[in-house]
Amino acid sequence: QVSLEESGGGLVQAGGSLRLSCAASGRTFGNAMAWFRQAPGKERECVAAISWGGNTRIYADFVEGRFAISRDNAKNTMYLQMNSLKPEDTAVYYCAAGSTAETRMQNSYPTWGQGTQVTVFS
Repeated sequence: QVSLEESGGGLVQAGGSLRLSCAASGRTFGNAMAWFRQAPGKERECVAAISWGGNTRIYADFVEGRFAISRDNAKNTMYLQMNSLKPEDTAVYYCAAGSTAETRMQNSYPTWGQGTQVTVFS
């Protein structure tokens, strides 16, 4: 049984940076992980996904080179470094785990965290 806990969200001015962390307890060996986000009134969307070894990373088009996903399997932790934040990045950010491959498909991830709020003001 795997559980996930996000941290690192907060309030930041446009142009600023945040680093989100997702700590996993339990076995995540061999599984891809991902970050999703959901803004008020919008559907949840994939931000980025990463393979078990970290060699493959995929990003949503809206990231535009501003975010970087990474993971430290020795620490059972995944990260999302977010730079040049925009007000439209305001959302609850969720980490997800358990997919057999890195994918943007939500249904591929059976395990989800509770989310962390990111608010970007102009």
